[in-house]
Amino acid sequence: MNFPSTPARFARRDIRPADAGRPENLLQVYAWMQLSRTADNRILDLFRQGLIRGTVTGGQGNEALIVPLALLADKTIDVISFSHRGLGGHLVWSGHLGDHLCQYFANSGSPTKAREGNIHHGDPAHRSLPMISHLGIMLSNVIGGTDSQRRLGQPAVGFAFFGDGSSSTGDIHESLNLAAVLSVPVVFVIENNKYAYSTPVCEQFVSSNLFERAKGYGMEGFSMDCSDPAHVLQTLAAAIERTRATGRPLLIEAHTFRLRGHAAYDTGDYMKPGEAEAILAQDPLPKFRATLAAAGHGTALDAIDAEISAFTEATLKVSLALPPVSPAGMQDDLFAPHSPPMPWVPSVGSIENQESKIENLTLAQALTLGLRKILTERPEAIVLGQDIGSYGGAFKVTEGLVQVFGRPRVLSTPLCESASTGYALGLATNGHRPIEEFQFADFSTDATTQIVLNAATYHFRAGQKCPVVFRFPCGGGLTFGSFHSQELESAFLSFPGLKALYPSNPQDAFNALLAAYEDDNPVILFEHKGLYRRGKHPVKFDASYRSIWEPAKLRSGADATLVTYGEMVLLAGEACDYLAGEYEKTFDLFDLRALAPLKLDAIKASLARTGRLVVLHEGRRTHGFGAELVARLTEEHFASLKAAPLRIAALDLPVPFAPELEAAYRPSKDKIVDAIAAWLG
Repeated sequence: MNFPSTPARFARRDIRPADAGRPENLLQVYAWMQLSRTADNRILDLFRQGLIRGTVTGGQGNEALIVPLALLADKTIDVISFSHRGLGGHLVWSGHLGDHLCQYFANSGSPTKAREGNIHHGDPAHRSLPMISHLGIMLSNVIGGTDSQRRLGQPAVGFAFFGDGSSSTGDIHESLNLAAVLSVPVVFVIENNKYAYSTPVCEQFVSSNLFERAKGYGMEGFSMDCSDPAHVLQTLAAAIERTRATGRPLLIEAHTFRLRGHAAYDTGDYMKPGEAEAILAQDPLPKFRATLAAAGHGTALDAIDAEISAFTEATLKVSLALPPVSPAGMQDDLFAPHSPPMPWVPSVGSIENQESKIENLTLAQALTLGLRKILTERPEAIVLGQDIGSYGGAFKVTEGLVQVFGRPRVLSTPLCESASTGYALGLATNGHRPIEEFQFADFSTDATTQIVLNAATYHFRAGQKCPVVFRFPCGGGLTFGSFHSQELESAFLSFPGLKALYPSNPQDAFNALLAAYEDDNPVILFEHKGLYRRGKHPVKFDASYRSIWEPAKLRSGADATLVTYGEMVLLAGEACDYLAGEYEKTFDLFDLRALAPLKLDAIKASLARTGRLVVLHEGRRTHGFGAELVARLTEEHFASLKAAPLRIAALDLPVPFAPELEAAYRPSKDKIVDAIAAWLG
């Protein structure tokens, strides 16, 4: 963009902690604070003129915290995620003022291609992670990104911000504990401006000293008055250096100011008479200016103010003149582009080190072998989850790995699905490639926001690769009840941006793990628990392992096209044998294998020949994944079908516990045979 040249004084974006008290640095702090305030005020004006959509949440009053911190951070190695009151921090961290203004205008100059709202942006390439509206979620991402930097040998510190209101959320507590347990040097900052939207602190907490929570997590904590930027600069300089040296997390309760309502539409009529005026009287910026003027810097301050005003107006003029954003490329940018295959050693990498031998393995053993191969050959790989270390995981898939590769790479996490997942995302955005095991797929629901609204959207909204594998032990038939037996593919894959594989045999499981690992997008690997030890089969290194992203045709027939996946593949094969023997009916049987993205050309060709479609899956029928398959497969050639499609699925119930009830709930060979026989007439 042809934005006006940035004034020379703003070429300096760093203050060394040791130099925090120098007068020229105080002028530098003032300049950035004034630029932030000027931009925030003009943004509000333009919103009121209808030139900005959505809303704006200004940082007026927050500059005395965010600007000193951003200037003190080492922007070559540190990791940060600003909150929605952090415009000053965004300006300091990277980019031109025009880039950030265009984010508000949602025009063609927007750094997110106008796909993300207002200040919900960052600069992932420079470790500024874009926030999402679910406050508290980003803390664990910062932990992961910071730990990634430390693993790469960088003495990085992370910075994570949240308000007094969001400090009540579970993700905050999960993240504080995780950082303490893993000893990751993150400076957690509570931006306490006394209100969560309209709710005052006195109605949120019994104790008003929020920093005291640090004691419960074994970390240092203190409060800081943000009315004096010079004091903030000195205090933060010492705290950041201490955190960088000790490698331990720190919690700061920063008492800051919200000079306007929660957002542009907030009238603040819930405040007591005179309260808003009292807060405005504490505005740190004019006080700081008066102090600097009294110290003899009046002429310099006038020059700074004039330069900022002219620069801001000139930049606004160019930004407002940019054309609207184009929708071209939106669908192409949902996923990160295909990456080349990794240079795998062409062997299974057997546990016995007999590299060329074909192993007869269960599906669980094939996954273990795949994890071992990945950890051996890929130094950026990290496996994490609950009880995956010395215990070997709930289903022993990670058994023996920690003894070989050590705790830093095979990491048992606390019981915190959301924070663990956010931690994995932070690792994934910084060059590592984590594989996260959930004890049961059901428990992933505690991490839903991280998976479907954060990981799945990273590339679309920020152009950021997010290579992470989520392993979901799923499915019923083992009498585990409602909270350990769910099939969740329909729920998760209704959100765009996730890929998914569901293998039905050991070789496919091995291939799927390699293919999922090297993909630059978040991939869910569904693993049916009933298949973990359902017999042993040969497993070898398959050079065409990426074919797992295509359906596999297992049988050929004339009477119908049968599509399924997971454990149902085995039942479908048994049903096909019976129907062929008793009814002389034969089927094209497809194992779908890849649930997202769906590649259905071969199945459509089969359906065009047979004219009949059966879709079988274990999940519930209503809103089940089979409905999507039927729609995709029949919408183009519906008129040529010889019969209405047949869906075979579980009952629309929570998964029952008793074996007799579970057997009635889910599909079986006999139910499949009966349904198809009746349908064929």
